[in-house]
Amino acid sequence: MPPLSQSAGPAIEIRFLPETGSTNADLRALAAGGAAEGLWLRAGRQSAGRGRMGRPWEGEEGNLYASTLIRLRPADPPAPTLALAVAVAVHEALADFVGAEAIAIKWPNDIMAGGAKLCGMLLERAGDAVIIGIGVNVAGAPALPDRQAASLRDLGAETADAQRVLEAIARHFARQVEQWRSFGVEPIARAWQDRAHAPGTPLAVLLPDGERIEGTFETLDRDGALILRLADGSSDVIHAGDVFLI
Repeated sequence: MPPLSQSAGPAIEIRFLPETGSTNADLRALAAGGAAEGLWLRAGRQSAGRGRMGRPWEGEEGNLYASTLIRLRPADPPAPTLALAVAVAVHEALADFVGAEAIAIKWPNDIMAGGAKLCGMLLERAGDAVIIGIGVNVAGAPALPDRQAASLRDLGAETADAQRVLEAIARHFARQVEQWRSFGVEPIARAWQDRAHAPGTPLAVLLPDGERIEGTFETLDRDGALILRLADGSSDVIHAGDVFLI
């Protein structure tokens, strides 16, 4: 597929794979071989996709399974804050199809339609590259054991398809990464909070060690970690975990 035009940054190239195990794994291999920013892989079907906390990401046909990469530069903001820029970009792209009022970001970068998950993202470090996997329920929502899911079609985007959605994401992503590099974390964090659950939103967090804690969303720290206000008035800083809206 020819590169998409854009005003700044590397040219966007989208490669399509009818079926693969994991676009993140494929792109990790390409990154090791020197692949540059601007490359996206999209799979028609994905058999071994992974989400946060190692969960499998369902691979129903018609949905979006894609990955890209960023090559970290010495002057870039802290790498974990890239998750905020990705979330803002994907929210903006999906809002092109369903309207911004229909969706919101859940920390760190899930896109929700009410209490139902519409999109998930996974960022993985590979040397000087960050591999970014994005899954969007475009045509259908999988049945998940622990949460509701929604699709763009459920929200009224009858003409949306995976390729058009990815093209929108790639354009918004390029712009947000440019902003992230040019102006740092603060404006990206503000944009994230404008699109995310409001301060005071009740949240439950399942930590990597299996502990579950509950509190309310307070804010983000300077590196994009979640600050959770606990019932006793103290705060807990969450760097990794699975967050649920209560």
